Amino acid sequence: MNTVISMPESRKAKPVAIKEDAMNLQKELINRNYMDLAQARQMGRKVSATFVPGNLNELLMCFDFARSLPETNALQNGMRKKSGKFIMDAERDGQSEDVCTYVKADLGMMMGGEIGPTGDPLPRPDVLLLSYTGCFTFMKWFELIRHKYGIETLMLHVPYQSQGRIDPNMRQYVVKQLKETIIPALERISGVKFDIDRLRQYMKESAKAEEDLVKVLQSAKHRPSPIDGYFGAVYYIGPIFTAFRGTPEATEYYRVLREEIETRIREGRGPITPEGEMGEEKYRLVVEGPPNWTSFREFWKMFYDEGAVVVSSTYSKVGGLYDFGFRHDPDNPIESLADYCLGCYTNLSLPARIDMICNYIDEYQADGLLINSVKSCNSFSAGQLLILREVEKRTGKPAAFIETDLVDPRYFSAANVKNRLESYFQMVKQKRTTGIGAGVRPVIPLTVAQ
Repeated sequence: MNTVISMPESRKAKPVAIKEDAMNLQKELINRNYMDLAQARQMGRKVSATFVPGNLNELLMCFDFARSLPETNALQNGMRKKSGKFIMDAERDGQSEDVCTYVKADLGMMMGGEIGPTGDPLPRPDVLLLSYTGCFTFMKWFELIRHKYGIETLMLHVPYQSQGRIDPNMRQYVVKQLKETIIPALERISGVKFDIDRLRQYMKESAKAEEDLVKVLQSAKHRPSPIDGYFGAVYYIGPIFTAFRGTPEATEYYRVLREEIETRIREGRGPITPEGEMGEEKYRLVVEGPPNWTSFREFWKMFYDEGAVVVSSTYSKVGGLYDFGFRHDPDNPIESLADYCLGCYTNLSLPARIDMICNYIDEYQADGLLINSVKSCNSFSAGQLLILREVEKRTGKPAAFIETDLVDPRYFSAANVKNRLESYFQMVKQKRTTGIGAGVRPVIPLTVAQ
């Protein structure tokens, strides 16, 4: 049930955002993890830090680590309008303007006393666990943290899927590292003996949650789509891509979410937006690239005001390509961890990404592709113009290219973005009626908002 809280006009600072029940439950879970981190030291727990793509959450739980994710910290600070100051502090400390703004937001937060997004202190990690999945910046990021704190860093090297497939030798290479390096080190740091049956139990929970998440994301094949597969999906993926995959709480969350979405399908209802249920579905889009977090609600409004719903996005797969069949396998737990890391979106080759996007446009009956390119995110932005041209050529659907940023408010010009989006929607409409228009590509120049 969705509730709108009314306030006297004199007290209204801004409209109260309407959220699905599942969105509110997701927020509760994320905030609970920050509370667990704030209390970790007094509870005698060790703390790990790791990244979203390729994170080994089930394995870390086997050693009782509290789990911090620097990417999540940065985007949560962005949504709470805190990241701008952190980024400027990091730049004054010597970080380049071209460095990933997640990194600078994290470093700036560290300089300010490690107060997390919820206002609770974040503990100094005992171990940095990096599963390299296509983003070189991750390695440099943890080098900076290691230099500051002198923390032990564990590096799981994951081969790049250059041929668009996982070969047996690639899997064996990752499994060997897990067995001979990662697991013994986690045992030593945590003081907890590894129990493979414990890992299997966590993976049973993961597989159940993954199955429900796929049903939710694929529900966008319906007309009207009951979800937004980009702006709404970032809420849906939160628990499974962070510290809750493998827990009964995540299993229950995705069960509730699936039931909520199935009800919307039966009732023929569209997505819930921050201003209530979306009106007529006029445009169905596939979106490539991360969202802008500092102006997230304003950015989303530009879409639903035009009747545009995102039916699928690559960002909602950054922590796992479950809709292509992968599930954590309790019968082969170590091999399953390897396959998970190898199969993350940022570890795919450009041809594989193009195939994936073309499949989405076809299967979800999308009108076209929109790329939101982030200057400081090399793992996504590299090759995006090639992706755009190839997708247009193969699908005959129009594509557009805009630029914003992850968590730097200086690189979001609302007027420019809105103008280019409106031009793109006109292009989609023209393509529908005349079959002409796929060759015109509106592009936003990356400008600092005044």
